[in-house]
Formats: sequence, structure tokens, C-alpha cells
Amino acid sequence: MRFFRPLSATLLMATSLCVQSTTLIHNVSGYQTTDDQLLTFDALAFDQGKVLATGSYQQLEKQFPTADRIDAQGKTLLPGLIDAHGHMLGLGQLTGELDLRGHSLAAALSAIKKYARDLGPDEWLSGRGWNQVTWPNKAFPTRKQLDKLEIKQPIWLRRVDGHAGWANSRALELAGINKETQSPDGGEILRDENGNPTGILIDNAMSLMYKAIPAPTLAQEKKNLQNAFTTALSLGLTSVHDAGISEQTLNAYRDLANKKAIPLRIYPMLSVDSHNYAQLLQAGHIGEPSDRLYMRSIKLSADGALGSRGAALLEPYHDRPQEKGLLLYPEDKMLALLKLATDNNFQVNVHAIGDRANHIVLNHLETLNKAESQASYRHRVEHAQVIEVEDIPRFARLNLIASMQPTHATSDKNMAGDRLGNERLIGAYAWQTLLEQGTPIAAGSDFPVEPANPLFGLHAAVTRRDRQGDPSKGWRAEEAMTLEQALRAFTLDAAYASHQEKVIGNLEAGKFADFILLDKDIFTIAPQEIWKVQVLETWVEGEQVYRKPL
Repeated sequence: MRFFRPLSATLLMATSLCVQSTTLIHNVSGYQTTDDQLLTFDALAFDQGKVLATGSYQQLEKQFPTADRIDAQGKTLLPGLIDAHGHMLGLGQLTGELDLRGHSLAAALSAIKKYARDLGPDEWLSGRGWNQVTWPNKAFPTRKQLDKLEIKQPIWLRRVDGHAGWANSRALELAGINKETQSPDGGEILRDENGNPTGILIDNAMSLMYKAIPAPTLAQEKKNLQNAFTTALSLGLTSVHDAGISEQTLNAYRDLANKKAIPLRIYPMLSVDSHNYAQLLQAGHIGEPSDRLYMRSIKLSADGALGSRGAALLEPYHDRPQEKGLLLYPEDKMLALLKLATDNNFQVNVHAIGDRANHIVLNHLETLNKAESQASYRHRVEHAQVIEVEDIPRFARLNLIASMQPTHATSDKNMAGDRLGNERLIGAYAWQTLLEQGTPIAAGSDFPVEPANPLFGLHAAVTRRDRQGDPSKGWRAEEAMTLEQALRAFTLDAAYASHQEKVIGNLEAGKFADFILLDKDIFTIAPQEIWKVQVLETWVEGEQVYRKPL
């Protein structure tokens, strides 16, 4: 049984307090994390978008006798949840393209055939979400399987992790990809026994296809972002770190911000592949920590993903002994791109999944740190998925943040063993090991690779089980988080990772009144039930921005 110390009412001292507009929400089971503990409360007072106090209702009703009162009828109240690694454009695009997540190969082919019926004659059939690892033979699909559907339109379908794509022959033809086409550095064109492309392009090879696909317009990107805002708020997300955006997406965000059309907080990471990357860095940060749009970081992907065998490993893949994965940049170029960011006072957030990629990234960050302390930047390793055991302490020595996605472990648990072999899993998805050495974890989902629902992430973090309950004792359960640690990873430490812990992350007096109401208490129900909990209301700056339909 857990026992938590109630949070005594801490009040925002302000001589200009407008008592008439104060709102007091009470009859809640409230939880928040601070620097050293989990605190509980049953009432929250806020005014003009900011928290005045949390504490007991009896105390706060005396402090604010004229406040408007809201009886929450026993619902659970948490600080607004933060996804520290998602892809907003991808989430928004799901509403306008084919979603193949969770499909078998047969079901995927059937869905593709059905989807094509509504396409124009020259329209691309695009989608994402297929995952060959969940299919019986675990083999990559091929263009021939798509060609048999007799769909005339070009087809391009990204793998669930976004690090591989599946094309039909028409798409390959339009992209000019044939037997003579060479795989680019950091990418691979899979080929059959005769040397012909199979239809699968991995990592940097996907850029060959993107040259043929019509690029979305600025207006389309803004629409997709707005679709993503709606989805995120319905799931209890009040802040998202958008992990790698282009110059055009940045312009879309800026247009929306200027029109006050961003209803939650966005912390975008500028992709190093962006057009005008250097000039955008030289232009400096965008916004302040308190703004809805705040940009002061970059995103670089060092390697690919385990599922498509693009993650860069120190030793060969257990299930493909001739392969070690891919580095997406030469090591010297990677360091130069990171240094350009730090020279312009930008935080660097580096995607590293394989142990070789993590090792190289740590080397580069150590090189930068030797020249000048990097502590103030709060650099992050995105995913930090498979780490050589000897490299784990370097996260603490370099003051790094591990930006990790709990649902990846429960989705990857079988595949990771296939790719690495069980003896090399010691430093993989090592949440508790990192936390115990003092490394903060900023939690996220990597949506739309995984579902955007943060309750799924909280569940995975504490159980190390999938949503069907497997394995019953948890996968490598010694690395599970406590629920208090998981909540902090999705709130206060995620806010710290975006330099925003002074304005969001919990409900301390003076911070923004960003909070959510849940239908069940995640601290009293069985941990396996956490993923089923429903978000009933989402509030941003004291304004209700989502309410679950009755």
C-alpha cells in the first residue's frame, strides 16, 4: 500500500489578485510530482490561467471564499501530460492516409485494395503502419504482392517505425529506382536474387522515393497539425515535443501561433536536414518557455531502427550475422552538425537506437563537453534504446537526458531478442538503471509509430507488459519504473527536457493551470488496468479545451 504526504496549500502571492475570477475545482484525487516526492491534494485553485494553490478543499475554500466552484465528483486530477517525443505532422496525416497498424499481411493487402477504390487516377496511395515482425514469417513484404492487387496508382507505405517503406512497381518506376540504382550512404535498397529492387527501401534510401512524391503544401501541413492538436488534447496531452520538423513545418507552426491557433504547447526540434538549417539556427530561438510555440533545439538521427535492421550495432545482428545496421551520417559530419547547433545556443536531441549509434553520439557529446561544458543545454539522446553497459554511466557524467518511449519496450520485446540475442539485452530499454544513476527520463510515445495515448505509456512503464498482459511478470521487469517515476517522466522531467519546468510540469503555485481529469485513479487500480483509463477533460491555462462526449 502506498502512503503519500498531502501537499499543504502553497499560495501565489500577488497584490493584484482578481478574486472574482478565481476558480476552485474540488472533490478530486489529485497527484503531482515535485523534485523529491509525490504529493496529493483534493482541491486546486487557479486564476487567469495560473495555479494559485493546491491543497485541501477545507483550507482553500477559506482562502478563496468567493471563488467559482467546480465539483469534480471524485475524478482523478493530474498535471497535463507531456509527450517528449512525437511527430505531430505524422499524427495529423493519419486522418488522411491509410493506417495499417496492427494489420496482418493479408489484412493490409485487403485494406490497400479497398482504399484504392476512392483514389483519383494519378493520386498516390500513401500510408504507414505495417510491421513485418508481427507476421508469421517476419519477412519484409515485396512490390510483387502490391502489384498483384492490380492497382494502377503508385503505392508508398511507410513501416510502423518510419525507417523503411514499401513500394509497388509503379512507384519505383516514377522514382527511377531500378536494378542499376545504387543505395545511398546510410540507406539500403533491398534486392531479390537477380538484383532487382524488392520494393523495400530502408532509411536514407527512402529519400529516392520522396523526390517523386508531391510535397504537401503549407496549407495542408497546417490542416494536419490542427488535426493532431485535436487528437493530442483528447488524450490528455497538453504539451508535445515535435521530434524533427522541416522549415515548412516550422513556418506552419509560426503561422498558427501568430493566429493564436495552437491550443497546447509545442516544443519543436528543427531537423538537421531542413532547408536553410544553418540560417535558421543563426536566427536564434523562437518564443519563450511560457509560449505555446517554443523552439530552441535540433533533431539529428544517428541511425535507423531495430525492426528494419537499420539500428547501428557494435556486433552483427543475431538474426542476420552479415549486417550491423546503418549510420545515417558519416561520423565527422554528424559532429559538425551538432557543433553548429551548440555554437548557436541550441540544445541537441539525437536519435540513437543501436549500441554503436549510442556510443558514437556519446563520443561526440563528450568531445563538445571537453571544449565547453554542455550542462546548460540539457542535451538529449532520443530513444537511447540499446546501450552498451559500459556506456550507461556516461549519460550521468555528461548531464544528459534520456528521452525514451515506454511502449517501445512492450512492442519490441519479442523482436529485440530476435535482433540482439538475449545476452545483449542487458543495456536495452534500461529505464530503472538510468534513473538510479540520476539520469532524467523524458517519456513519450514516438507517435504515430506507437499510439499517442500517454496512458498506454504509463501502463507500459510500470508493468513492462503489453496491453494484453504479456508477459505476465513483465519483460525484463527489473527495469520497470514505479508509477511515481513514470508520472514524473511524463510531466516534470519532460518539462525539464524542454527548459520549461518553471512554467509547466506540475501544479505548483505560479505555474500554468494545465491539468487533466481521469475517470479512474491510476494509483489505486491494478497496474494492468492503467491503459484503459479515460481522459474526461483537458484544461490548458485554466481553460477547458477538451471534454469527452457523453
